[in-house]
Order: sequence, then structure tokens, then C-alpha cells
Amino acid sequence: MGLDDQKNIYFLGIGGIGMSALARYFNSEGFYVCGYDRTSSVITDQLMQEGIQVFFEDDLSSVDDEFLQNPSSSVVVYTPAISDHNYLLNYFRDNNFSMYKRSEILGQVTRNTINLSVAGTHGKTTTSSIVASIFQQSQFSFSAFLGGISVNLHSNYYKKDNGGDVFSITEADEFDRSFLHLKPTYSVITSTDADHLDVYSNKEDLENSYVEFLNLITETDHIFYAKNKAKNMGGVSYSVDDQKADFFTVVHAQDSKGTQFDICHSSGEIFIHNLLISLPGKHNLENAVGAALMCYKAGVEIAAIRAGLLNFKGIKRRFQYVIERDDFLYIDDYAHHPSELKAIISSVKNLYPNRKITAIFQPHLYTRTKDFMTDFAVELSNVDHLILLPIYPARELPIEGVSSEVLLQKIDHEDAICIPSNEVINHLRVRELDILLTLGAGDIDQLVEPIFKNYG
Repeated sequence: MGLDDQKNIYFLGIGGIGMSALARYFNSEGFYVCGYDRTSSVITDQLMQEGIQVFFEDDLSSVDDEFLQNPSSSVVVYTPAISDHNYLLNYFRDNNFSMYKRSEILGQVTRNTINLSVAGTHGKTTTSSIVASIFQQSQFSFSAFLGGISVNLHSNYYKKDNGGDVFSITEADEFDRSFLHLKPTYSVITSTDADHLDVYSNKEDLENSYVEFLNLITETDHIFYAKNKAKNMGGVSYSVDDQKADFFTVVHAQDSKGTQFDICHSSGEIFIHNLLISLPGKHNLENAVGAALMCYKAGVEIAAIRAGLLNFKGIKRRFQYVIERDDFLYIDDYAHHPSELKAIISSVKNLYPNRKITAIFQPHLYTRTKDFMTDFAVELSNVDHLILLPIYPARELPIEGVSSEVLLQKIDHEDAICIPSNEVINHLRVRELDILLTLGAGDIDQLVEPIFKNYG
């Protein structure tokens, strides 16, 4: 595909986090960018403020004449979240427009760069954003395509041009085997837990796709994987506390503001000393180690690694402190898999061992809820008070016998209820709140502002 020969890029699902990063990239490169999404959001509002037209009607009124009259110079990019029944998707197909999945386009725009990709069923966004924060402190030119809004970069897309070699930072998404369209030079694998079992037949099938992805990398020592969380596929292992890994940490101080640590080699020698990641939690420390090791191997100086970790302010909806008072804490997080729930709940309990946790959780996808029903029940039983919201379906149709009410019956808890989202604020008013968590990957983020207004 020769993108240099095109001038118009139309995005179907432009409000998605990965799609909007690409839309911003093409807009900055001088392409004429437009797009459709089902509903407006903070992201679509921001895109329009940046000069990108966004439409919300699934008909030809959402397509500028520039596209309709010039199909040979136009490219349509779509996401798997777009339904096969979408009118625009079928119109473009029927009229022979050049059409590409988001992952194919991302592979094309990063193909001639030195690519650093972060793969894994959990931790991709935080780890890749830490890599971007480190590169921001380096002398290198780079573009970052992130799966979340970096507080440091104020966006999910960032570009720095210092001349010379150009690096790209991407998330390698295993869903739909999308990451096989990339051409990685270096990679971090954060985890290979079972997930997306609507795409993969089983965990082994998923792990095999990671093997295919890593086979795209020519140098084994350019691969870094989290020991005990990612299957050993060759390369360099790292861990927070397992001294049998090639690299591990020695922690000097840890609290709600972050962790001060050294990275040590398996020989026992300190590899990089006196690092500080300004995010709490063991999982964030592990993400920082993987990011630091890959950046060092790619040629980034230790001073930039140290500064990038110190200055990293996190990702919106990743262990994000919304309200932080002595008498009340409110933390919002994207956790939508049992392993992610375990990570944040255990981190909060370790940081605040004598406080009561109220969690609001919105399951994401019927298939994921069905596949991990028991695991969800186990992890959600570890909070003091639980509020379950109905399942967020995203691209899926309901599955008989799969619901939040069914999940609730499996949870070993005396104080757990299931209510619709529009009843949450009134319900919270009758509770005594100490620590509040909102958890999930659907539209639960729409509760953040109302909760802040009531308690901030």
C-alpha cells in the first residue's frame, strides 16, 4: 500500500483510542482526515477541536464529497468494533474503496522506523507510555501511538523530531492477531494470560500467536518478558522480586506516591541504581522495569531513563487518583480482566491496609464474563463493599445465562449488589465511603465526573 499516493483518510470508529491516535498522526502529516463514530465522547470532541471532522450518522451525510468523488485517492480505515451491518462500512466495500484495518495502517506508518512494541494481555498502555516518557527525555526522534491518554503527553499520540534515526513506540495488540502486522525491532511482553477467547480457541492458541509475533524480531536479546507472567519464549526475563530472572529489583522505599528501586542483574550486581517510578503498586513497578530495560537496549542513556521514570505522571484511568483526601480516596482504573482486578485491589489493600474499599465494577463483554466468571467472583470478593453494573456489550450480542446478576450469585460477599449505572450516585449517597474504586473498560468512565462533583 502506498500511503504517499493518498491524500484522504476516513476512519470508521474514529473515537476509539487506537483509531484516534492514527487520525492525529495523519492530520499532523497533512492528510485530509474525517471519520464516523456511533456516539460523541471526550476524544471526538478533542479531535474536532484539532480540526478533524467527526460525524455521528451512519449514512452518506457523514462522508465529505472529497471522499465520495475521489475513491482512488482515499483510504478507509476501520476497526473490528464496527458492525458488519454498518451502512458506511458496506458502502465503502461495495464501491471499491481501499480499506484497511487499523492494525494494518499502524504497521505501515511505523514500518520504516526503529519500532519498540509492548505486547501483553495486561500492562501494554502503561508500559508503552513509560517508554514514551523516557524517550521524551532522550535525544531521539520518535512517534508514540498509545492505547490511553498519557498525562505527560496530554494525548495518545506524540511526535518529537530531533533529526536522525526515527523511533516509533506502539502497543502490540493481540486481539484479532493485530500485532502480526507490525515490524518490531524491540519488544516487551508484559503477560500472556488467557483473554480474547472469542478470537483464540484456548490459552495455548493465544501463546502461539505471541510466538509468531516474537518471530518477527531478528535479535533474541531485543525481547524482554515478565517472568512468571509471560510464557518463556526466549529473550531476557525480568521480575520485581524473582531473583532467578535475568533482571530483578531491590526496593528501597514504597508508598502511595511511588517506588524507589534499583534494577539488578541476576549476578547480583546493580545494573541501574536509584530509580523512582512515580506510580504506586507492584504492577506499575514491573511495567517500569520492562520499559527501562528495552529503552536501555535501544540506546537510551541512563540519565534519560531515570528522568523519564521520575517525570511519568501516569495514564488516565490507570490507577488514577481522582480524589485524594485524608478522609476519602477515589481511584479510577481500566481493570477489566481478573488478573487486572487482582493487581489493583491487592495494591490498594497493601497501600491502605486498615481502610474499607467500596468497588464499582462494570464487566466488559459477555464472552469475557462467561470465560472468567469464577475468577471474577474470586477477585471481587476481596473488597469490603461491591456494586456491580450491567455488562458492557461493546461489539457483542447477549449470551443466554451470562449477566451481572449471575456473576453476583457466585460472589462470596454479604455486601454486594447489582444496579444500573443511573442509580449509582443516589446509592452512594446513603453509604459511608472510605476508599472508592471504579473499575472497568466500558462506559463506566462516565461516572467519574458525577462522583467527583458529589465528593470532590
